[in-house]
Amino acid sequence: MFRHLFFSISLASVCMLWTGCNNEKHFINDSDYRLKVENDFAEKQAILKNGNLFDIFSKEMTSEEKEALQFLYAYMPLSDIADNSGEFFLNNIRLSLKIREASSWGKNIPEDIFRHFVLPIRVNNENLDNSREYFQKELWPRVKHLSMQDAVLETNHWCHEKATYTPSDSRTSSPLATIKTAYGRCGEESTLLVAALRAIGVPARQVYTPRWAHTDDNHAWVEAWVDGKWCFLGACEPEPVLNLGWFNSPASRGMLMHTKVFGSYNGKEEKMIQTANYTEINIIGNYADKSSLAVTVKDGNGNVIEGANVEFKLYNYAEFFTVYKQKSNEQGQVSLSAGLGDMLVYASYGDKFGIRKVSFGKEKTVDIVLKHNVNEAYCENMDIVPPAENANLPSVSEEQRNENNIRLHQEDSIRNAYVATFPDKDIISKFAKENNLKYEEIEGFIVKSRGNYAEIMKFLSNSTQNQMCRKAIDLLKTITDKDLRDTPCSVLEDHLYNIPEEASTEYVLCPRVANELLTPYRSFLQKEIPESLKTEFTSNPQTLVKWCSDSITIRNDLNKGASPTSPVGTWKRRVVDTQSREIFFVAAARSLNIQAWKDAVTGNIYYIDNGNTYQADFEISTMSKTPEGTLRAIYKPIPRLDNPKYYTHFTISKYKNGSFKLLNYPENATWSSLLKSGTRIEEGYYMLVTGSRLANGSVMSNVSFFTIEKDKETKIELKMRDNAEEIRVIGNFNSELKYTDAVTKTETSILSTTGRGYFVVGILGTGQEPTNHALRDIEIKKEEFEKWGRKMILLFPDEKSYRKFSPTDFPNLPSNIVYGIDTDNEVRNEISQNMKLSNGGNLPIFIIGDTFNRVVFQIDGYTIGTGEQLIKTINGL
Repeated sequence: MFRHLFFSISLASVCMLWTGCNNEKHFINDSDYRLKVENDFAEKQAILKNGNLFDIFSKEMTSEEKEALQFLYAYMPLSDIADNSGEFFLNNIRLSLKIREASSWGKNIPEDIFRHFVLPIRVNNENLDNSREYFQKELWPRVKHLSMQDAVLETNHWCHEKATYTPSDSRTSSPLATIKTAYGRCGEESTLLVAALRAIGVPARQVYTPRWAHTDDNHAWVEAWVDGKWCFLGACEPEPVLNLGWFNSPASRGMLMHTKVFGSYNGKEEKMIQTANYTEINIIGNYADKSSLAVTVKDGNGNVIEGANVEFKLYNYAEFFTVYKQKSNEQGQVSLSAGLGDMLVYASYGDKFGIRKVSFGKEKTVDIVLKHNVNEAYCENMDIVPPAENANLPSVSEEQRNENNIRLHQEDSIRNAYVATFPDKDIISKFAKENNLKYEEIEGFIVKSRGNYAEIMKFLSNSTQNQMCRKAIDLLKTITDKDLRDTPCSVLEDHLYNIPEEASTEYVLCPRVANELLTPYRSFLQKEIPESLKTEFTSNPQTLVKWCSDSITIRNDLNKGASPTSPVGTWKRRVVDTQSREIFFVAAARSLNIQAWKDAVTGNIYYIDNGNTYQADFEISTMSKTPEGTLRAIYKPIPRLDNPKYYTHFTISKYKNGSFKLLNYPENATWSSLLKSGTRIEEGYYMLVTGSRLANGSVMSNVSFFTIEKDKETKIELKMRDNAEEIRVIGNFNSELKYTDAVTKTETSILSTTGRGYFVVGILGTGQEPTNHALRDIEIKKEEFEKWGRKMILLFPDEKSYRKFSPTDFPNLPSNIVYGIDTDNEVRNEISQNMKLSNGGNLPIFIIGDTFNRVVFQIDGYTIGTGEQLIKTINGL
């Protein structure tokens, strides 16, 4: 009787508890998915046992908050857990849940869309910051009464007030750092816009084309979920309507667009990759016609191979860049959907490989036979054709366009007013005098620091007071422009005041190792590394290599798509990815006055011991000097290309673990500077890619494979293919160069004037016969130039030359001409240097270029038929 009563009470208690749980609000209502998150979270806890990483879960929170926090921790990268507090993530969760309740659209967002595209803080590989809190305070009052669509458009206008496009290095600034700087590259602008949209509760994701198919570049933009549909927009480039940007046309020629979705995602899109941190989905169908293609990998006997490495590669920047990589299944197959153009597919297994051009839309299935051996000399020509343009543009009324243009001008004024607060020459000069500093030594640092100028000036001022100004200046010389823009004084001082007095080389002084955010690791490591280990490491740096190999657990699978863990986080947590371990080794070595660095070309880690250079190999933990040979290339010039450039005309990649890894030589490297007389290069197997990009985007490529042996010279041919019948890319030109508009007297850029696409730029010699001939030739083709409709920018060397010019002497010039002054001869110098014109070229100079910085036509000096040649080239584009 008692036992029966106890059972009844217990059962009732369970029912009450169950009912209570059901009455609580869930963040994840799908019980199966909730169970998966709980299991993945428990697995993450089991892996990261070291430290107090999960203490936040002991804090008081609702069931909804706890489930959301478990979701973030289950899938966030190791670096996010190691370098950020639990309170940071819980605060962001509460901000997200609060905005969902406050917004008119929050209740209409499906649970899975909110979970993956609003809640996550991370967008790409930026360092995390408090932007969500800041954005909500500033942006929410501006959009809260708008419709969801208008809120998205307004948010982009707000972002345009804060930042505009300027190219920079590949490290992604945080959203707040981009605002502080007032500009960023497309990856930073899109990170900013995604963060801003998520802050107001709008689902958003960053979209990348890993590389364009038709030109040497890539791009990132944003998709926002608006009233049940994903729509796109150019970040910090506001348009009057959604699904409109300068990139509509190039996107229609794209072969692959993808986005990384935080966590395990089960949406309807094609899933490309599932990692422990994100799901990569293929969304090419949102922008271009597509087709699927299946590759079957076979050996020489026709047997299918399971587990082969298969890479789909796009030609871009003179390399075949891997845009998708997968292992072949039991049937030896890997499939991909892509735009209707050509790719190269590379497959390998063991010491065998095969390559083949594939054409999406023309082929559905192809076989790749692994018929080549590693170390086999081999070459092959390939003609790569990108998809044709098929842009779909939404309609915009003239009223909408005019209103948008007015707003863009206002937003430029707002942003420029902020930029005007940065120190000018007088302020910098006054600061230099007050701190006994030389103006010319510090001016560059302060100007480049932009909105971070107060931190850099504080650092310099403090260093003067501490008699460390010389070393402070030397330290600033070792870091990047982006470091100057987002590094606090406290971080710089951690490195300055914890460097040994005798340290003078960059490989000890520099706080940067690779492309990570600068952090204050030096004082921490000097304090935390036990004295016994310090003695071992400094007396024999190889023991530091071994310690890193033995004491740090590598889990590359748990840090995909994120920034590396800081050296402090690595020391504390001891579970990181390979790159974080490399950064930690160099950081620890430099903190102990051991010269160490990561090689910019090969990516290898090196250190110096007793004057000798060794490679740090964490896999074998033994000292090694990497054997090298010499590579020399013979080049037979083709018309207008006497000295091919690295990244523009050719690249070299080294074979390792079944794949080829690009050698990152400096951007100014050429055949003559690198290969004509020979260069030292590690022994191994290599791939040389060359390519002649035609004006229509196609590429005439050559791929060759060769072996470098220790202490031997390998001679190869650098073969540039040519077709005299085709218009090809013959050089490059920076379309963002500035000039002064002759009418408004304001400074503007080529890009701002022409918009995206092809354009003509000419440099004139006023009153000179060659210029007069050229202008009359252009008059003859007036109708055709106007039908083309693109801008023709004609520049004069100075204001005096412009005033001497009389347009009435040439009454039939095309109406699409814009006149300007070539300030300081920047445009002329750019053309003459890149096109190898002797003595700056003879006037007039004309080029046809595009805003992807390609030049397809150039002419200078006295030439009959200039207009005819320009139109012939234009018609061939």
